[in-house]
Amino acid sequence: MSGTFDAPFWLRNAHLQTVWPLLRQGPLPAYRRQRWDTPDGDFLDLDWIDGNPAQPLVVLFHGLEGSSRSHYARQMMQAVARCHWRGVVVHFRGCSGEPNRLPRAYHSGDAAELNWVLRRLAAPGATDPHGQAPLFAVGVSLGGNALLKWLAETGAEAGTVLRAAAAVSAPLDLAAANAELSRWPKRLYARHFLRTLIPKTVAKAQHFPGLVDLARVTRARTLRDFDDAVTAPLHGFHDADDYYARSSSGPLLSAIATPTLLVHAADDPFLPAQALPRRFPAAITPLISPCGGHAGFVHGMPPGRIDWLPQRLLHWFGQHS
Repeated sequence: MSGTFDAPFWLRNAHLQTVWPLLRQGPLPAYRRQRWDTPDGDFLDLDWIDGNPAQPLVVLFHGLEGSSRSHYARQMMQAVARCHWRGVVVHFRGCSGEPNRLPRAYHSGDAAELNWVLRRLAAPGATDPHGQAPLFAVGVSLGGNALLKWLAETGAEAGTVLRAAAAVSAPLDLAAANAELSRWPKRLYARHFLRTLIPKTVAKAQHFPGLVDLARVTRARTLRDFDDAVTAPLHGFHDADDYYARSSSGPLLSAIATPTLLVHAADDPFLPAQALPRRFPAAITPLISPCGGHAGFVHGMPPGRIDWLPQRLLHWFGQHS
């Protein structure tokens, strides 16, 4: 696909590409928040960009500990608003600024949650009176893996829900990704996530005594430690290895039938390049650049712009609208 990302001369380092957008987030879009009660008695918060109900709707699933305030969500929703489309950022449980009600939270393979959300959005008359406006979905990092897993498990039927999809910097091989994030200096990324994951778990354990082994939780120094102590047992997995094996989307890509753009950088510090597939099925269009970091893709002269990614995504969706 044309438009492969090329990092500027002054920002070719993968870590700088990953971190720099955090300093260039841009203004917060004019969101409208809506709360949905889930069938199991919990809730999800959705932040909307309103517009003409006859125009396409872009659904965004964020990454680990992300939200509608994440730089990629801000940029994507601002771009959606500029082209007079509609958008919505779906917060995973516990990521909207308020703790969720149940012991469970969210994880990289939470395809069942996405299934409920997407089918509700696609229901006739749910978001437009005639049920004819195209529905697109993009997942970033953890959200990208979960979206790819849903697309694979749903197969051809996913085309009755989505017109097209996109996954950005998705950790297709969760075991490889977590092994990479256990190495120095990439372990600093894991510590960044643990700074919020551990306190949230400790707070939840106060409402659900005996939910997890708090000693193991507070001792966690890697994401694997946390997944073994929290993510796996709370979501029906035997341990971290079982969670990674059953939730990785990479082995399932051949089952995807919906047109899907896969945007990734070969230097993504969250996933080693050798973990990327050598071949892709016909439904997937790979857009693999040699550099760009993890959901970074900063371009232009200093101080840089982070609008390359939303432009490519909207171009892809426009081709299928």
